[in-house]
Amino acid sequence: MSASDILIPLKLAVLTVSDTRDESSDSSGAYLVESLQEAGHTLTDKQIVKDDIYQIRAVISAWIASPQVDAVLVTGGTGFSGRDSTPEAVSVLFDKQIEGFGEVFRAVSYTEIGSSTIQSRALAGFANNTVIFCMPGSTGACRTAWISLIREQLDSRHRPCNFVGVLNTRAHN
Repeated sequence: MSASDILIPLKLAVLTVSDTRDESSDSSGAYLVESLQEAGHTLTDKQIVKDDIYQIRAVISAWIASPQVDAVLVTGGTGFSGRDSTPEAVSVLFDKQIEGFGEVFRAVSYTEIGSSTIQSRALAGFANNTVIFCMPGSTGACRTAWISLIREQLDSRHRPCNFVGVLNTRAHN
């Protein structure tokens, strides 16, 4: 068995952005927690915040400054209705944006929900060597993003490439 056959477990945080959900009704956040743990990663924190630019930024800023977080999964606030503000809150924190995440998410989602996928402003990027994925708030959208994109990109064994090697060396400690 070579070193490339061994999973490097990452430390992940999950943020649910919602004006209406709490722990008992947060099925999307619960799905992401269960999925990342099943994949061999560790949950370091999970929070629910109102759809408020400054609350979202405050939580994510603390996480990207922490050596206890390698990746952040954000669910909710990526649409066009009401107070949806996750892209505005998070994109200013990015050092580098991962344009392909939103593009491929919408392409895969198109096969599931048709043209409604254009209403998703899913996005991803790196901030302080921490990868952040922002996806819609539905459990189905989180499942699509996790299974089609995120799971493999957070798996050190995935070839030809994955984001683990790009993360801060804290992922390897």
